[in-house]
Amino acid sequence: MTEANATYPVEDATGNPDDPSFEAVWTLLCERGQHPRVDHPDAHFDEIMADVLERYDEETVRTVTHRILVEFQPFRTATADLGVRPVDGVRIGTTAVATLRELQAET
Repeated sequence: MTEANATYPVEDATGNPDDPSFEAVWTLLCERGQHPRVDHPDAHFDEIMADVLERYDEETVRTVTHRILVEFQPFRTATADLGVRPVDGVRIGTTAVATLRELQAET
C-alpha cells in the first residue's frame, strides 16, 4: 500500500466495530511514547513517538495522527498548518500504522 492511496481500517472511518478505534490507537501511541519498551523488536516506534511528543505538543501529534488514520491524508500533507516538519509526519504516520496493525492482529 502506497502512501498516496492509503486507507486504514480504523473504526472511526469504517464504521466497523471490529476495527480498532482511533482512541485505542492514540492511547497506545501515547502510552508507549511516555514509557518506551526496552529490548522489544518495535521499540524504535516507541522512541519515535517519544521524540515527536517531546518536540510538538500532544494535541498537534494527535491531529496529525487523526488526519492520517481517519481522514486518510498522506503522511506529509497531514502536517500542513501545524508547524510539524513533513518528515515528522512520515514518522508519526509510520508509527501510527504499525500500532494500528498491532491492534488489528490482537483482535
